[in-house]
Amino acid sequence: MTAEAPVAPALPYGRLLPVTVHFDDLDALGLLHNARYPVMVERAWAALWYERGLSFEGDWEAAGDFCNAVKELRITYEAPVGRPGAYAVHLWLERLGNTGLTYGFRFCSLDGAVTYAQGTRVLVRLDPGTLRPTPWSDRFRTLGRELLRSES
Repeated sequence: MTAEAPVAPALPYGRLLPVTVHFDDLDALGLLHNARYPVMVERAWAALWYERGLSFEGDWEAAGDFCNAVKELRITYEAPVGRPGAYAVHLWLERLGNTGLTYGFRFCSLDGAVTYAQGTRVLVRLDPGTLRPTPWSDRFRTLGRELLRSES
């Protein structure tokens, strides 16, 4: 008998990706450490982009759209995560600009029903030579539009 992966619920926008909280992600009180939430979100984004054929190649020149910097991170903690196990991250784009973007996220139960934390992160794409803002590639823009919460 083989176990089938759970089917992610239909969402009106974005994607729900599974993540795993391990014992060593918990703090001294047995709660998911506050600094681990953004790490889990980042891992979910990396998995999503990799699934769509984009990946980081390991150097600034080859990084392409992954040559970017965080301008802002906002997170609100709604409920504590008190045990290791399977959870999910709901990801979407709030805004896709010329050189920057804002993405939204929810750290939630595997079925997406319970929200433990939510927030936004602003990224700016950088030119690898000058480290100045530069436009996203056409391919990235096409993939990104599919994740927009709404067309504005």
